[in-house]
Amino acid sequence: MSSTPSSHAGWLRIVGLGPGDGTLITPQVHASIADATDALGYFPYVERLQAEGHLSTHIRLHASDNREEIARARHALQLAASGARVLMLSSGDPGVFAMAAAVFEALDTAAEADKNTWLQVSIEVQPGITAMLAAAARLGAPLGHDFCAINLSDNLKPWPIIEQRLRLAAQADFAMAFYNPRSQSRPTGFMRTLDVLRECCEPQRLIAFARNTSRIDERLVVCTLAEATPEMADMRTLVIVGSSQTRRIGPHIYTPRSYPELPHSTP
Repeated sequence: MSSTPSSHAGWLRIVGLGPGDGTLITPQVHASIADATDALGYFPYVERLQAEGHLSTHIRLHASDNREEIARARHALQLAASGARVLMLSSGDPGVFAMAAAVFEALDTAAEADKNTWLQVSIEVQPGITAMLAAAARLGAPLGHDFCAINLSDNLKPWPIIEQRLRLAAQADFAMAFYNPRSQSRPTGFMRTLDVLRECCEPQRLIAFARNTSRIDERLVVCTLAEATPEMADMRTLVIVGSSQTRRIGPHIYTPRSYPELPHSTP
């Protein structure tokens, strides 16, 4: 997705750095890094760009806290409007619980004068490999049939909405991928999630914990819902809950591509 290009040389590219391994950064994003003058992002993402060595030596780096997304987006738009070639960094894919939405929100809510200027900036969202897809690949194919992704953080939406979505997803028998399951400031959130799932799903439902997928300290754990504990997840963990059809085959788990027919209801 991109806006109408302007006459100046500035642009804003919202990029995903993948789940961690540098080889999983796409060639498209590598090309944007090579051509950029500035990069903005959460501290760990800027550090990842620095870790790429020669790729970041020519770029002015602007790191900020993870609670400053809208301010970061406005800064990026201002730089691009002034003619800079700007990267907005996300991990994984920038459109999945990340900075792409924040940039468009900042544009949408800007003062009229800023909005008119920023709408002339060429904005492009460049996809990356999400933690959800990287974790699923390492586990086998747990997302092989219908699935959904839910952000368990209640920073930007209330817990009752999260609980409603969990119950409805379980009722629809989706496989589920959970982002941001458990933080130091929300130590009980994932416990509540497990409680909801145990009310809605059978105890033998498979659940997988993928921490730091594709990195040197990657850790994969697969167990049943009955065996899962809140301490098995943190903010570096992507959690995948299988559907009722998800099964083990050797060291892998997968969800079959077909789904059994429902019994015909009696008139």
